[in-house]
Amino acid sequence: NPIPEDSVPSTVVAVMHVRDRDSGNNGEVGCEIDGDLPFRLEPSSQNTYKLIVASALDREKVSAYNITITAKDRGSPALSSRTALVLEVSDVNDN
Repeated sequence: NPIPEDSVPSTVVAVMHVRDRDSGNNGEVGCEIDGDLPFRLEPSSQNTYKLIVASALDREKVSAYNITITAKDRGSPALSSRTALVLEVSDVNDN
C-alpha cells in the first residue's frame, strides 16, 4: 500500500522479521538500509525490525522509493542477504 506524503516522521511503514538458523555470532543478524533515504530501521524485538519514516516525504519530488535492506550476520566471514522493497508515495493535496 502507498504511504501518504504527509506521513509524519516516526510513522511505521513495515515490520520485518529476519532469522539465521546458525548459533552464536553466526546466528546474530543486523539489518541496514542501503543508500541515503528518508527512512530508518529500528530494532523492535528479537530479530524484528521496523521500517520508519525518518524525514518529510514529498511526492512531487519522489513518487516511489526503491529500498534495499541488507541483513548481515556477525560471523567471520560475515554472510549477508539483500531484499528490495518498492514503496509508493501517495499524493495529498498540498494547497
